[in-house]
Amino acid sequence: MSSPKDFRFGVNMVVPQSRDEWVRKCRRAEDLGYDVIGVADHLGLAPPFPALVLAAENTERVRLNTFVLNAAFYNPVLLAREVAGTDRFVEGRLDLGLGAGYVKAEFETAGIDFGTGGRRVDRLEEAVRTLRTLLADPDYQPRPARPGGPPLLIGGWGDRMLTLAARYASTVAFTGAASTAAGALRLAGPAEIDERVAFVRAALGDRAPEVELNVLVQAVVPASKRAEFLDRYAAAVEPAVLDAVDDLPTVLLGGARDIAEHLRANRARFGFGYITVLEADLEAFAPVIAELR
Repeated sequence: MSSPKDFRFGVNMVVPQSRDEWVRKCRRAEDLGYDVIGVADHLGLAPPFPALVLAAENTERVRLNTFVLNAAFYNPVLLAREVAGTDRFVEGRLDLGLGAGYVKAEFETAGIDFGTGGRRVDRLEEAVRTLRTLLADPDYQPRPARPGGPPLLIGGWGDRMLTLAARYASTVAFTGAASTAAGALRLAGPAEIDERVAFVRAALGDRAPEVELNVLVQAVVPASKRAEFLDRYAAAVEPAVLDAVDDLPTVLLGGARDIAEHLRANRARFGFGYITVLEADLEAFAPVIAELR
């Protein structure tokens, strides 16, 4: 968990490339000062566990995160084997990110029932409980690098997801976007994020000082591209959210120094000390990391 003076920075890799290109990107992320390399779990993207093992072989200090696994895609018992084996191969650098899944089309392609949001949370909770039981067993094989397995990150937005995260996770991750019934995401405004963070803190209770809050940044936009960005999103984002864009923790506008100040303000307001950006912003966000070190 980051201290009041420190941030943690992650980048979520989403584009499958050749082996050499993947290695180059992972090394570049480490060189730029990122603390965590994450791999998204969507059909058509890089397979998370092999990608993270390859990243570990070609980096030295970054942690490696599934950001986040769609629990519905995995049998929990078989997932425990993948998690423990990967954790062993990367010598304890694995962080396990889990979510309930939200892209309806991917469920349909995989032949998995999308079901209700509640049913998807049930699957996630089953996976979490199974992993905790198996990985805490001292006789379990393959043994993870640390007792109990890697630290758990749970990403979500709704009450049940955040309650589950507060009960089990070391890191609670906020996308800053609520999933819709159609399997899409809707960008949330600052007041809505305030409410969700307050909900998590209440659910955490005495655990609150021990648990890290993460936010996934949807875009890093230089000052010169501000107008273009606002025009592009005008039709897709609620007007009230667009009007509050300068207060959003999920959209970072301006130069490195401006964004650094914005992140400090976000940490004071929301508690976000662990910041994850998308691969497309790998280079653009790097000067902000340097500003905050």
